[in-house]
Amino acid sequence: MEQAPETKFERVSASLARHDRDPRQLIAILSEIQDAYSYIPEDVIMYVAKVLGVTPASVFGVATFYSHFTLSPKGKYVIKVCDGTACHVRKSEAIIKALQAELGLTHDKKTTGDMLFTLEIVACVGACGLAPVVVINEDVYASVTEDSIIGVVKEIREEALRQND
Repeated sequence: MEQAPETKFERVSASLARHDRDPRQLIAILSEIQDAYSYIPEDVIMYVAKVLGVTPASVFGVATFYSHFTLSPKGKYVIKVCDGTACHVRKSEAIIKALQAELGLTHDKKTTGDMLFTLEIVACVGACGLAPVVVINEDVYASVTEDSIIGVVKEIREEALRQND
C-alpha cells in the first residue's frame, strides 16, 4: 500500500524530532522548514519557538539574520540581478528597471502575483568578469542587456504557460 506524501507541517514536526527539539539546532531546523515551504511562515516560527522553548523573537532573529532564509514566499523563478561594483558600472540599474517594468514589480513588491517570478537585487554573485550578471534559479546569464534578459524572462513565461495547458 502506497503511503501518502508528508504534509509540510509533518515535515516541520519531523525536523524538530530529528533534531531532538534542541534550540542549538535552530539553523538546521529552519533550513529544513524553508525546504518544505520555500520560505519560513510566521505561524511556523511561532510553533517552532514553542516547541523549542525559546521566544519567537529568538527564532525570528535567526531567520532574519541569515540571508539564506526568507520570510515571504518566492516565485518559481528567482531572478537575482547583481548590483556589485562591476555590474553597476555596466548598467545593472537599467536592467533592474527593465525587469521591474516587464514583471510589474517595484522595490517593495518583489514577487509577481502569479508566483512565477521573484526579483532580487544582490550585492555580488562573484562573476565580475562577466558583468553585468543575472542569475535565474541556477542559470547564470553573463554580459546581459535589458533586451536580452527580457527575452529570457519572456521565454520562461511562455514555457510556463505551455506547461499549464
